[in-house]
Amino acid sequence: MRRGGFEEPDSFDLVVIGSGPAGEKGAAQAAYHGHSVAVVERRSQAGGAAIAVSGVPVKALRDTAVYLTGWARRDVYGVGISLVPDLLMNRLRARTRDVVATMNAAVQANLERHAVEFVQGEARLGPERTVIVRSDGGVERTLRARVILLATGSRPHHPPGVPFDDPDVHDSETVLGIERLPETMVVVGGGPVGSEYASIFAALGTEITLVDRGKRLLPMLDAELSEALAASMRRSGARLMFGAQLDTMGRDADGLIVRVDGEVLRPQLVLHAVGRAGNVEGLGLAAASVESDDRGRVRVDANFQTTAPGIYAAGDITGPPGLASVAMEQARVAMCRAFEIPFKETIDPVVPAGIYTLPEAAMVGLSEEAARSAGEDVETGRALFEANARARIAGSTEGLLKLVFRAADKRLLGVHILGEEAAELIHIAQAVLHQGGTIDEFIDTTFNFPTRADAYKYAAYDGLQRLEARA
Repeated sequence: MRRGGFEEPDSFDLVVIGSGPAGEKGAAQAAYHGHSVAVVERRSQAGGAAIAVSGVPVKALRDTAVYLTGWARRDVYGVGISLVPDLLMNRLRARTRDVVATMNAAVQANLERHAVEFVQGEARLGPERTVIVRSDGGVERTLRARVILLATGSRPHHPPGVPFDDPDVHDSETVLGIERLPETMVVVGGGPVGSEYASIFAALGTEITLVDRGKRLLPMLDAELSEALAASMRRSGARLMFGAQLDTMGRDADGLIVRVDGEVLRPQLVLHAVGRAGNVEGLGLAAASVESDDRGRVRVDANFQTTAPGIYAAGDITGPPGLASVAMEQARVAMCRAFEIPFKETIDPVVPAGIYTLPEAAMVGLSEEAARSAGEDVETGRALFEANARARIAGSTEGLLKLVFRAADKRLLGVHILGEEAAELIHIAQAVLHQGGTIDEFIDTTFNFPTRADAYKYAAYDGLQRLEARA
């Protein structure tokens, strides 16, 4: 229990550093089961970077852009909203601020509901499992804990040679603060963050050039869907430069100058979105015997305990996959193991991923390439959203739903979706994968009509036809 006194450190069962997805859920898990908890956050509001400058703001920006531009629906209805660039960015930022404020309040309310003490300030690990918190005014407070959870998340990686001090060179967090919509923009990186921003700004009317050293967008995606997303972005006017090397980036008398494989690009704005680094600066990890690598990724064991007994870590600070959903589950499992709570013992082995591009992409399980590489004899089934009644009604017909299944017994191995609401639809596949089900599950299921979910049934029928064609 907590102890008072001016000189005696405040004592808690758990002290969490960071109030993002992992920090909030880890704190709530322990508190719900009767443990005293304090959460330390360097920002003035709870929620961490996931709400303030990364996940939630990007998704809010995306959906606001879809509404304000009429993306993918202008051809259907023949009308759309047209705003001058300054007004458009004002609306986008205002909506993003509203969503962020609402989500900050929700996290704060959850901590209060669980009687978690919120402590604002910069934290560092002290001796004998203590956390020293320094307030903005320089006052220090020492918190003593039975268990410490590191959940400080990550930030955009800043490689040498990229002039982030230039006002028009941004990472994925600072780009949210731009005041004017650029006419031209270079995006470096074709991973989830780069692809999301490139598709959003292309929909807003910015002339996009995306540069990536790889052969395609989003290499974790099924190759067929990656190619379909690239085609969609090109239809929006984006130029995609694959297998391209960023040579130099700087500024001369005429503005920004970016050289890619010898070609000179003159964008108004650059977004560099390659890689993440753990937020470990100032935490005093070495002094506390907590090991981390050169990207700030903390080493943990199967229980999410670090190399220092009693100190755990969860979320982006431990490295990939960098999903908020996984960060939450890691923290819950870590706290159940730390306090021997018989509630949540394992991480879900079947984790879906959603990428909030325009259109959305989502996947769960194995891609066709991964399944074949693993030696599986697989077949596939597809349903195009252009043939889906609900997608037709909504005017958002881009994309497809693809099933990957074992040919011998029709057992589902993976599902990949490109299209609106993909990140929602993917959970149907996740449930079937959990059960070890076959594509017959989709054929036997009655789906509401018209719905996008109905595409599962027709993808399964397509898969059966492909099996019959083998015979």
